[in-house]
Amino acid sequence: MTRLLEVPIGAHSIDRFLPLLGENQIRDAYNLGQAVSKRLAGRVLWNVNSTASGGGVAEILRSVLPYVRALGIDARWLVINGTPEFFHITKRLHHALHGSAGDGSELGERERAVYERVLKANVEELLRLVQPRDFVILHDPQTAGLAPRLIKAGAIVVWRCHVGGDKSNGEEVERGWDFLAPYIQDVAVNVFSRHQYIPQCCDHGRSMVIPPSINAFSPKNQELDDATVRAILVHTGLVEGPPGDGSPTFLREDGSPGRVERHADILRLGRAPTWDTPLIVQVSRWDPLKDPVGVMHGFTQLVDGAAPIGAELVLAGPNVHAVADDPEAAAVMDEVIAAWHRLSHSDRNRVHLASLPMADIDENAAIVNALQRHAAIVVQKSLHEGFGLTVTEAMWKARPIVASAVGGIQDQITDGVHGLLLDDPTDTEAFAAALRRLLEDRAYAEELGQNARQRVREQYLGIRHLSQYAELLKRVDK
Repeated sequence: MTRLLEVPIGAHSIDRFLPLLGENQIRDAYNLGQAVSKRLAGRVLWNVNSTASGGGVAEILRSVLPYVRALGIDARWLVINGTPEFFHITKRLHHALHGSAGDGSELGERERAVYERVLKANVEELLRLVQPRDFVILHDPQTAGLAPRLIKAGAIVVWRCHVGGDKSNGEEVERGWDFLAPYIQDVAVNVFSRHQYIPQCCDHGRSMVIPPSINAFSPKNQELDDATVRAILVHTGLVEGPPGDGSPTFLREDGSPGRVERHADILRLGRAPTWDTPLIVQVSRWDPLKDPVGVMHGFTQLVDGAAPIGAELVLAGPNVHAVADDPEAAAVMDEVIAAWHRLSHSDRNRVHLASLPMADIDENAAIVNALQRHAAIVVQKSLHEGFGLTVTEAMWKARPIVASAVGGIQDQITDGVHGLLLDDPTDTEAFAAALRRLLEDRAYAEELGQNARQRVREQYLGIRHLSQYAELLKRVDK
């Protein structure tokens, strides 16, 4: 049985960044990329993760790798396969590295045996493809166990960890690193999103910090005018019609035209919001660390029977059956639905739970794009967060943001400058107060949004990401 999926990758010239970044920055990036391309001639740059859709890692790979290929580098993307038990263990590791106990299940020798058995099956096929001196970038705990065999076969292996905890010495964090440490001790370099995430078990001399980035031209982040946004949201059922004069169209990742065909699966009490209804929006996986139930409770404190200027809440996430490496999603969705049913009739009338279609990844991205662009406020009330690309995406769209001061979110947002931060993510009263402030002071909200977009332009676009990875490859290719 084939265990590896190869994800097709197109090619995009970095010249498309010229209007955003200017000639000097593009020229420097191009020269660096050409130097790396010559260095890697005849070798492959493999990226290996655990899902082709859903979550930040897939977003990053889908966005960055086409630019790498356009520079003449043979970059490829492989997705491992695993059993439900394997993904339950890796989700437990994901929680542990964030400092959370998750479901409290064990991370002992039995779990290690399951983890190694699944990865042994994947690495056998991987070794038929990877040649000595190829580069292999392994992403997150799901793939760490592949490293020893690949290193032994002569590959240059980098392990990229996209998650971490603000408190590096917590019991759960230590439990997670104790599990993973044997697999990553001999990699060429470990890459983290923040300095705070680098554990003691990783030699700091062999660790680098590379924050993630977004692709400004992807279906999720490309510019959409109001008419297109309205047509997409009306078609999917997220907003009540009529659709107006626009068409629910977008440009796909490869530059070809696309159209939103599918509808969102939405749980609501009454009618959809009108186009003029101010929407408070959180888009994320159905994950307890994203605290969707807490978002609902904070919103109900805001409305208290009469939301400021009629605001309503949309909690949106992927179809729970479409993300292979997230076994918790269906159970979390059930918890959110149960919590929604416990709300008062008037509160349920203002809260909409939307499962977005995932059959077409570009279509899903376009729906998220439209929903974020239409939002009066985008929120990300995570209890823990690795980096928080949904925040970066909303910042690029110049949306006012209320988010938790956790993980990489606090690197992106300066409180009161690029958005409003919650010192305590569990403080629903403070959350409601921040929402009310931005709903009632639209000039201030607009100012925060414009500052946020400029922050992304300067720090979190793909050219910076590409340049840092080019330096990484030069550093480890000795």
